[in-house]
Amino acid sequence: MPFLRLLQHRAADGSRSVILAEDDTAHFLEGVGSVRELALRAIAAGDTLEAAARACGMGASVDIAAELAAGRLLAPIDHEDPAHLLMTGTGLTHLGSAEGRDKMHKAAAAGENVTDSMRMFLEGLEGGKPSDGAVGQQPEWFYKGDGSQLVGPDQPLTMPSFAQDGGEEPELAGIYIVGDDGTPYRLGVALANEFSDHVTERHNYLWLAHSKLRQAALGPELLLGTPPSHVEGTSRILRDGKTIWEMPFLSGETNMSHSLGNLEHHHFKYDLFCRPGDIHVHFFGTATLSFSDGIETKEGDVFEISAAPFALPVSNRLTRASERAVKVKVL
Repeated sequence: MPFLRLLQHRAADGSRSVILAEDDTAHFLEGVGSVRELALRAIAAGDTLEAAARACGMGASVDIAAELAAGRLLAPIDHEDPAHLLMTGTGLTHLGSAEGRDKMHKAAAAGENVTDSMRMFLEGLEGGKPSDGAVGQQPEWFYKGDGSQLVGPDQPLTMPSFAQDGGEEPELAGIYIVGDDGTPYRLGVALANEFSDHVTERHNYLWLAHSKLRQAALGPELLLGTPPSHVEGTSRILRDGKTIWEMPFLSGETNMSHSLGNLEHHHFKYDLFCRPGDIHVHFFGTATLSFSDGIETKEGDVFEISAAPFALPVSNRLTRASERAVKVKVL
């Protein structure tokens, strides 16, 4: 089954364009400069995003792997006003995701004295895939930041100066735009590194929110249409050019304790997330972490995440921000 993907491109002169990729071929689209612009055009016309893309007409062919290597591919979605792009996510959504979390909060005892993490996972396992028309169990939810925290497929992931850890989270992320009438539209899904501070989170589960307030990266491709129910990929960490950790990871609804529709319901049920024109990047969670295997990342490490049917990886070098004094003035 061929999967269509949209990519955003920025040329050396700063001009932007959109690429449509299908199987092993890719072409520039004529007359459109961003995926957001194309999505708004599709909504206005009552078309699908694929139909709107094909209506643009095909321009020159392009080697997307070469363009990624040259640093000319961007994240597959953005907003000219970063405050109108919101990054959020859910956790404990995948079969097996409670195991790593429970190791982190290993005060679990036998019988009824399970951790909050395990309790939330079990509730999702029981009620995270409701029947049509029903409302399922709500998931763990967190806020990551606005568009200023979104980095591209080959840009550094920068942890805060005060971070105790910079750890990868290989995931799928849903990409959404809100129409003029407040209706959210899913544009597709992207490969992602949600990025987190697992040491901070392990210390106290109530610090989960603190551990998530930082950058995240998206792979260059926006996968259109209904996402595959089974996605199998590889997450690896390279240090000085050598792989120090590598593990397969699974995603897609077959491997999840929640349906995408249930996760979407519990996000967009809030009116503040239905503001017309806003972009939402919503991370769907993972069950695979190097932190659970005792890996301690270092500055300069490279996270590389790949998965079919995406043709290109998301690959980001870990860096640390310079220390900044926090000073609040009183007016």
